[in-house]
Amino acid sequence: MSPSKRHAPTIVSERAARIFREAGGTLRAVAAHRAGIHPRVLHAMVKAGVINRVSRGIYQLADASLLSDPDLVVVAHKAPNAVVCLISALAFHGLTTQIPHGVDIAVAPGARTPKLDHPPVHVFRFGGKSLTEGVEKHMIDGASVRVFSPAKTVADCFKFRNRVGIDVAVEALRNHLRKRGRNVDDLIRFAEVDRVRRIMMPYIEATL
Repeated sequence: MSPSKRHAPTIVSERAARIFREAGGTLRAVAAHRAGIHPRVLHAMVKAGVINRVSRGIYQLADASLLSDPDLVVVAHKAPNAVVCLISALAFHGLTTQIPHGVDIAVAPGARTPKLDHPPVHVFRFGGKSLTEGVEKHMIDGASVRVFSPAKTVADCFKFRNRVGIDVAVEALRNHLRKRGRNVDDLIRFAEVDRVRRIMMPYIEATL
């Protein structure tokens, strides 16, 4: 075998690893293929310990630092149009003592439900401005994660109070006011978007 052929797999693997690094260390199989990494190369890289399979169809460089929030990164790759919401968004913003058991995501009423083997996702249907207003983008481990803003999340918790619990919504409201001071303009704006102003105002007034 000629030296060029003998070293070809190593060269291909190094090029593939460079593509991973340029993407922040994590890639979906589909994105890797578009970037020129053949599925056989992915398989060989996993077997050689160069990359690890984080979830179905998602791979990360083995020598990359551990993902700071792997669940949100996986969801961002698998469901890029979804928005992290409710308990997961509260936890992300430090507004709750609740521990998320999976990832809460908001999707449009007719959108396909994302299929993930891990993490478990809890899908909530948001329509109109309730889905598009108050969306923030955060870069986490090279992935663009869409998360509702703190004030929008508080309003959402009142909207979905029958599912998350009114106590969770009230705790989030109090924590938000404690962190943000007495400025309630954003809270009221998003309460109107979610049509829960009448419900939220007594709790706001009691907290101020």
